[in-house]
Amino acid sequence: MSEINFSDQYFMKQAFVEAQKAREKNEVPVGAIIVCNNQIIARAHNLTETLNDVTAHAEMLAITSAAEYLGGKYLNECTLFVTLEPCVMCAGALNWSQIKRIVYGATDEKRGFARCQPSLIHPKTEVSSGIMKDECQEIIQSFFRQKR
Repeated sequence: MSEINFSDQYFMKQAFVEAQKAREKNEVPVGAIIVCNNQIIARAHNLTETLNDVTAHAEMLAITSAAEYLGGKYLNECTLFVTLEPCVMCAGALNWSQIKRIVYGATDEKRGFARCQPSLIHPKTEVSSGIMKDECQEIIQSFFRQKR
């Protein structure tokens, strides 16, 4: 049986499902998954309101879940797919995890790590962006339009 290679688009759609779950909970709609050896090992979405915890970003929750699944703190064989560019806090945690690759959908012009502190990412981490950018941007923008 041959190994199936899923695309970045496939995995970003899975992260987008997590963002939709966040929106249903009235959380900022950001979703994340972590993939290792072509398998989803962690799924998460923002829970800052639900948990009353400013650190409960989708990426942080996914990192914890993936590390628990793998039985170790390093994610150097894993890829994070997240609907919004990670913030500085999440980028720092991703650095410490030594994640192999980060793929994000929409750019966060105000709080994204690339504008604020691009050097936070581990030197060996590959970063890709723009996968499902329009959909990822729209879910965030419509959430905040609804709030205003």
